[in-house]
Amino acid sequence: MFCVIRGSISVHNISLLATFTLVTNCKEIMKPIQSHWCGMLIIAMLGAISCNESSPLNESNLDQPVLKSEPTLLYGLPVDSFEIHRGTIQKNQFLSTLLAQYNVPYIKVDELVKSSKSVFDVKKIRPGKTFTVLSKGDSISQAQYFIYEKNPANYVVFCLGDSCYAYSGSHPIRTELKTGGGVITSSLYNTMQDLDLSPALAMEMADLYAWTIDFYRIQKNDKFKVIYEDLYVDTIRIGTGDIKAMVFEHNGEPFYAYRFTQENIPDYFDEKGMSLKKAFLQAPLKFSRISSGFTKKRFHPVLKRMKAHLGTDYAAPAGTPILAVGDGTITKSSYTKGNGKYVKIRHNSTYETQYLHMSKRACKVGDVVRQGDVIGYVGQTGLATGPHVCFRFWKNGVQVDHRKEKFPPSLPIKEELKADFNKLAEKLNVELESIEWPIDTTAVSQ
Repeated sequence: MFCVIRGSISVHNISLLATFTLVTNCKEIMKPIQSHWCGMLIIAMLGAISCNESSPLNESNLDQPVLKSEPTLLYGLPVDSFEIHRGTIQKNQFLSTLLAQYNVPYIKVDELVKSSKSVFDVKKIRPGKTFTVLSKGDSISQAQYFIYEKNPANYVVFCLGDSCYAYSGSHPIRTELKTGGGVITSSLYNTMQDLDLSPALAMEMADLYAWTIDFYRIQKNDKFKVIYEDLYVDTIRIGTGDIKAMVFEHNGEPFYAYRFTQENIPDYFDEKGMSLKKAFLQAPLKFSRISSGFTKKRFHPVLKRMKAHLGTDYAAPAGTPILAVGDGTITKSSYTKGNGKYVKIRHNSTYETQYLHMSKRACKVGDVVRQGDVIGYVGQTGLATGPHVCFRFWKNGVQVDHRKEKFPPSLPIKEELKADFNKLAEKLNVELESIEWPIDTTAVSQ
């Protein structure tokens, strides 16, 4: 006779169920078999209980989330499942021929060109610019995205999926605060080169002091200290940011400038909280040289006789932009035999300015212009022996030497903000003072 014994084992705190079946045909051998079986069951149970302490199946471990690795992003796109191809736009290379290398049919490219025109016109793709193609990792390897780098900071993503479209993007930009100090040895531009500083910083400095210092009249041994921002994408420097503070010593007189924001508008103020902006720019060109000043008696180089020169000539390469020195309305945009192509601006009931010998005018009568707007370009039309702009300035209907005029500043720091401004200026002064003047008129930079 056979005996069949069935059962199960459950172990506390774990989801474990063990079943067993014991078959015997002899009562005499039942005891040793049961004894052996019980021993095996005890061992199994002890093993299960032991496993309960470290088994990944225990309840506490079951509650733990499964960690997933972060996707790799490029231009904001997850690229783990794509093949990545990089390259540079070649001369006379078109988008259609470029994408054909990545198995994109012409009809798809044509659809992309039309749908993306409002975002970016592919005709503006230029040789030397970087591009990236993301393609499927299969036998066809067809491009799914084309990314064009407009500049180190900005790019355009062209999508080539079921629907074609484009959108603009930009890399995160970080700023680093830098300082520099130098002595003018020949020109501001040459000094900046000696400092290994960007010409863009020189332009920022000229704009900042446009209402205060005539940069065509800066002298040897004038000097400056500046705190400014450099802009980076990853480790690549892409340009110059804001000037935070600066002092420019001209003819032994220091001119301070501090960047401060009031009413959400950033501006530059001197140590007394007065705005550096005046009613007019000192000159209609950013960089040039004075080839002839304001005088009541000058030998005319074309007419070959003595004649008053009631303006200031600024020599510059042909095509250099000419700027409106102040807000106003264009009252004349015309041509005469003597003046050549010229523009005249009425600024208010007191002041008017005129710009002569342009190669091309960029405005018409009735246009309202703002300070710094381009109104034309340097030329030598009319009675002129070389490319320059003759700048004339009227005060109450009489031509005067604009370089001798004193103009009132714009709005100063508000009373309720003076404490904040003074605190900021004091902090920036400490940083400016830490920049050492060059000992032997050699520019230095940190």
